[in-house]
This record gives sequence, C-alpha cells and structure tokens, in this order.
Amino acid sequence: MAALKDIKRKINAVQKTRQITRAMNMVAASKFKAAQAKMINFRPYSESFMQMLNELAGSIGSASHPLMAVREPRKVRALLLTSDRGLCGGFNNNLIKAAERFIAEKRNAGLDVELMTIGRKGKDFFKKRFAIVNARTDVLQKFDMSLAVGVSEDIIPPFLAELYDEFYVIYNEFVNVSVQRPKVLKVLPLAAMERSETRNVEIEYIYEPSAKEILEKLLPMYVHVMLYRAFAETSAGENGARMAAMDNATRNCEDMIENLTLKYNKARQAAITAELMDIVGGTEALAKG
Repeated sequence: MAALKDIKRKINAVQKTRQITRAMNMVAASKFKAAQAKMINFRPYSESFMQMLNELAGSIGSASHPLMAVREPRKVRALLLTSDRGLCGGFNNNLIKAAERFIAEKRNAGLDVELMTIGRKGKDFFKKRFAIVNARTDVLQKFDMSLAVGVSEDIIPPFLAELYDEFYVIYNEFVNVSVQRPKVLKVLPLAAMERSETRNVEIEYIYEPSAKEILEKLLPMYVHVMLYRAFAETSAGENGARMAAMDNATRNCEDMIENLTLKYNKARQAAITAELMDIVGGTEALAKG
C-alpha cells in the first residue's frame, strides 16, 4: 500500500504542475498576441524609415553627420537584450551565447568591448564575468518609444564624444513561435548605402529644408527606431518561446500522468491479486483443517 500512496502522491504533484504550466501558457499566449501585434505593426514603419534615411544619407555622403563618422575602431559598445524571467526554453541561452561569440570575436581583433544589458538574465550572467556599463531590468514587460529614447542617452552622447567607435545591438529576431534567431546588428556609425542599393530607379528629390538639416533630425530618430524594433522583436520572441516551452511542459506532464496512472493501476491490480491469493489460500487451509 505504501507504493500505491507514493505513486498517487506523484500523480497529484504532476497534475498540480500541469495546472501551473497551462496557466503560464495562457498568460504567455495573451502577452504574445499583444507583443506580436506591436512588432508586426512597427516593422513596415522601420523598414520604410531606413529606406528613406539611406537614400537621404547616400545623397549627401557619410561625412555629413557625426553619427555617420567612420573611425578606426578601438573600442566598441554592445547592448544585449534578454528576458527578466526564465521558463522560456533556450531563448536567453542563445542570446547569451551570441553575446559571448561577439565579445570573443572583437577581443580577438584587438578591440576593447563595453557591454550594456536590458533584462535580468543577461545582467546576472555577465555581471561577474564582464564590466557592464549600464544595466536595465523589468522594462520590456511594458514599454513604448520613451524607453528607446532613454536608452539612446547612453549611446549617442558617448559616441559623439568618441568614447567608443561602434555600437551594436544583440537581440532576438522573431521568425515564428518555434524559431527564435539571435541577431547582432551594427547601429553606429550609420553606413550610407549607395543609391543603387536602395532603389532600382534613381530619383532626384528636392528637400525642404535642406537634406543636411533633415538628416540632423532623423539620425537620432534612427537610433530610437532601431532600438524600439529590437525591443519589439525580443519581447515577441520571449513570449512566443515561453508559450512554446509551457506547451511542451504541459504535454510532458500529461505523458507522466499517463505513465504513472498505468503504473498505479498495475500496482493496485497486483495488490488486489495478492489479497485474493491470501484469501483463497486461507480458505483452502480452513477447508483442509
């Protein structure tokens, strides 16, 4: 009977775990829907903004603004985006590995690397391994463009002051719920694309005010747009990964419950058979006596 009680206790424990994973899956699904809508709605804007900015920058040259100034790199700065909570499969681990590869690659090239983090998982991993310039936590659960503007204050002024020479964002590029792809994006300096790269048909535009004045306003916005898109992609990826992980966990719980129930039934049947054997044996003994 002790074995039956142990199996029953395990079944109850797994059933409670299944309830938790189901609830977490539903919460993640709700958050994923909102995050995915935000990401999908912003993608066309960011792509059109970059196309327009590249055309404008290409028309006046890379020396027209300090944010486009290409310097011999000595020090680079990177922003790593991760989640604040776990239970989302390999989502954070893949981003952290991408950051480690990036740091190793730059150091092997003889460059100094500075790291900024958004998300508790990235901060906790690197805080004892690497000097972190700035760390933010609990900001990607609910964010808007003001977060991108705030983060850019740690990016643009130091770049203009030549405290570092290149800036990268390491984030999750959302493909679908099952596929999360870490990506390293170079943000600064903005490389002006040739006109032939941005449009098949070259069109002359007249800018009012001048192209240089427009570029002065748009380049800081470019950093905000790139950051916001990285936030949106990472947020959607985190919730999608957590939804998939909780769905897998729920299925594993159901498999365990099925196996434990089968084991419980076999043990109970064996106990009943043993009791019947004892009764039959006792009856025969009494009959012979």
